[in-house]
Amino acid sequence: MNHWVNENTASPLPAHSTHKAGDRNIPAPVSLCPEERRAEPAGKAERMTDAVIFDMDGLMFDTEAMTRDLWDTIGAETGYMHVSVVMPETMGVRLGQEGGIFRKHFGSDFPYEAFIAEYRRRFAEKIDVQGVPVKEGLFDLLEYLKRENIPCAVASSTSRKKVLKYCDKAGVTGYFQKIICGDMVEKSKPDPQIYLTAARELGTAPERCMALEDSPNGCLSAFRAGMKTVMVPDLVQPDEAARARLFACVPTLRDVIPLLEKLRAEEGGRQ
Repeated sequence: MNHWVNENTASPLPAHSTHKAGDRNIPAPVSLCPEERRAEPAGKAERMTDAVIFDMDGLMFDTEAMTRDLWDTIGAETGYMHVSVVMPETMGVRLGQEGGIFRKHFGSDFPYEAFIAEYRRRFAEKIDVQGVPVKEGLFDLLEYLKRENIPCAVASSTSRKKVLKYCDKAGVTGYFQKIICGDMVEKSKPDPQIYLTAARELGTAPERCMALEDSPNGCLSAFRAGMKTVMVPDLVQPDEAARARLFACVPTLRDVIPLLEKLRAEEGGRQ
């Protein structure tokens, strides 16, 4: 079951600086809640899982289903049926950069720019009216991480403006120490750059991070970064090759808690 959260007033967004990456300016990673930064728990050096990194769309929020429905509706209105068939290939790719994928499936004359502009307009309207649809178990997991002093971050291919807007509306921004977005890195998933950046910003080795993802592209990105990759499938189930790369596959975010508990028990037994 999904839970809808609609806040009429969003909290102020933090200021951001920029830094150079290659030959373009990229916003610096978002650092949150410095006054509430968690103390290092005892025995942290011995813990195998020091941090948890979240994808956003389809994992924390049920936005992928909204996208699927809008793509099919807008596509049908313009004479292209079942446009959402391309979603497995586009998941994790920055919006605005999937034109080649659409044209491969629907022909070189597919009106990608107009299609995406209309999708963005309608999607923003839905979020403003209905709020952000929160996936089952999100708040249970975030509260657990907070209670157990396990730092966490967001690593989303979505733009910083949208990520912060959705997180604020859903009331989850304050749970995260870092938020890394698609316009803060040069390469999209399945490249590991965004997960490596999130781990670096948290000050944690990638192999000591657990990454939570809903899509095969995202899982491949986290796997390539060397993280324990847990899939919480949304619209796409993992195939055999994808499952071989996973640490675990669970039905909801709430089911991540027993995984962390088991890891901590095993790690404690080795001390």
